Amino acid sequence: MMRNRASSSGGSASGNNRGQTEVVHVGRRRSSCGYCKSSAHTSITYGLWANSLTVDDYQDLLDRGWRRSGCYIYKPEMDKTCCPQYTIRLKASDFVPSKEQQRVSKRMQRFLDGTLEVKESQKSLDNPCTSKNLSSVIHSSTIASAVGKPLKLNTEEKNKDVQLLSYLSDQIVCAAHACIERGEFPRDTVLPKPSVKKVSQGKKKLLVEGSEDLLFSSNISFQIKAALVRRDKRPDMKGSGGGKEENEHLTEPELTLQAIAEKLVIYLENLCDTSGLSVRACNGHINFYATTKQARSDEVAEIAKVHKESRGESKDIGISMKKGSGGTPGKRKKLEIILKRSSFDPKEYDLYRKYQINVHNDAPDHVSESSYRRFLVDSPLVYIPSNGDNTVPRCGFGSFHQQYIIDGRLVAVGVIDILPKCLSSKYLFWDPDFAFLSLGKYSALQEIGCVRENQAHCPSLQYYYMGYYIHSCNKMRYKAAYRPSELLCPLRYQWFPFETAKPLLDRKRYVILSDLHNLQTVESTPELGASQLEPQHDYSFQEESNDVPFDEDEEMSEVDSEDSDDESDPETSVLTLPEFEDASVGNVIIGLKGSRLRYKDIEQALAPNQRSNLETMLRKYKKAVGEKLSQEMVLSLG
Repeated sequence: MMRNRASSSGGSASGNNRGQTEVVHVGRRRSSCGYCKSSAHTSITYGLWANSLTVDDYQDLLDRGWRRSGCYIYKPEMDKTCCPQYTIRLKASDFVPSKEQQRVSKRMQRFLDGTLEVKESQKSLDNPCTSKNLSSVIHSSTIASAVGKPLKLNTEEKNKDVQLLSYLSDQIVCAAHACIERGEFPRDTVLPKPSVKKVSQGKKKLLVEGSEDLLFSSNISFQIKAALVRRDKRPDMKGSGGGKEENEHLTEPELTLQAIAEKLVIYLENLCDTSGLSVRACNGHINFYATTKQARSDEVAEIAKVHKESRGESKDIGISMKKGSGGTPGKRKKLEIILKRSSFDPKEYDLYRKYQINVHNDAPDHVSESSYRRFLVDSPLVYIPSNGDNTVPRCGFGSFHQQYIIDGRLVAVGVIDILPKCLSSKYLFWDPDFAFLSLGKYSALQEIGCVRENQAHCPSLQYYYMGYYIHSCNKMRYKAAYRPSELLCPLRYQWFPFETAKPLLDRKRYVILSDLHNLQTVESTPELGASQLEPQHDYSFQEESNDVPFDEDEEMSEVDSEDSDDESDPETSVLTLPEFEDASVGNVIIGLKGSRLRYKDIEQALAPNQRSNLETMLRKYKKAVGEKLSQEMVLSLG
């Protein structure tokens, strides 16, 4: 069921008066590539800060290779950046879903119908990831009350063990994140999934006297130590967080296996008071002991079970399809898809935080409300409400959040812009508990459907823009699976079928797609051997294949900026295009002290050095946005 809240939100702009774009020059920014994740590779973008941005102007900017991150709009310098980023789009009416995409839709329908049974054992972990959460989890009244009364178990032994080991693994992850928060482990430590094993009776006999009460053990300290060693051996360490001197303490003798285990145990000691377990570090292992005769594995398993139920976690997680004819359908579920104007919603922020921490392994203190607002809530787009004349869709034009709600629970949010020609997908975040539903792929199908539905009310709205496509980055190639898609030529801004561009991109990292000679001769070009091909970045994606992080851009407000006035420096000029043979900037609109004037109207009032510096900046700006937009948008100078 689709509900639309956007049209009732109102707006000051009308279809006939769409306002005017006002931008501030930011210039070129150089940073380590957000896709390579390496300081050895450089991403170079040209950027503007938008105080206001009309949907028509942003549509034109998209068609010149621009994107936005909050109020910051930027364009990669394709011939200089390490991972060339091609704008990719799809004409919604031509879309033909693949078999895999059809399976995603059918799986969701079976889940909603109650005919898709799911197993607890296939559930993705919902880990609490701060020291505060760890304390609240362990000290919950539900757990405490469970310990104090007789427990009757109804599950099989194997299921109890799985449940308990998952619970203990949760607590170790939580402790590790607490160590990172306190600076005891480096913030960029890649935490492996903890392995907790039940200690067999045979193993206990081989241990020292007094080990009869040993129940479980984890070797997570060995895994963390190995991760730290690999981290210090990375070639990019000097550029990503300090030199060798600053990081020596991370692998020096004081951070031995035993030291790592002891740090984790500090955050796990509360288990002694609440679960009937004691925790000790022993030879680098983390060991869990029974403190009383009653606190054996079956009782602690029940505690873990009660703990999971007390957190309100759905048992309908993971996939197990019924293929027999005798199955009884489960309870039907209700899916609502609600489109709302972009605004801060605490529930959305909580889901975003959970997604970033659990799926992207972000440190908890790096996922702040302010960064979330800058990245996914703030928008310079001027909202245009529907006017009933078939030029604006019912929802209007502007920035929106599309909420996916199952039985009242928010499970995903798509951040999108709806523009005169397209729906531009910016980002998607979803509940890790529902990863089995492939919400990334499912949301893409819904957004394509949204374009089709709105064409009846706005015929110009025909395309689905998926952000940037990076052929050399494996995690971005999923976008080409939505066929038939097109890529934008970075030089002449013409669109070419992906299937035509692919052979060129297989051979070369950066290609000017409008080079007709290349396009005509590609079929006759002999296949190159592996040794002759440009090396492609083989970045394995840490997430499941169902993850679709549209336009997963590095936050632009955090990268270093630079802007050189030296036009002779080949790295400071934007691509020279045929349309800019005339370098005149006289018609560029300047915003100055509340007035809006053409540059030619003020140039004579400037001192020679002021005029020279300003004209250099204006030429770069005009090359980046194009002749038409430079004469329509206002470039504010204060």
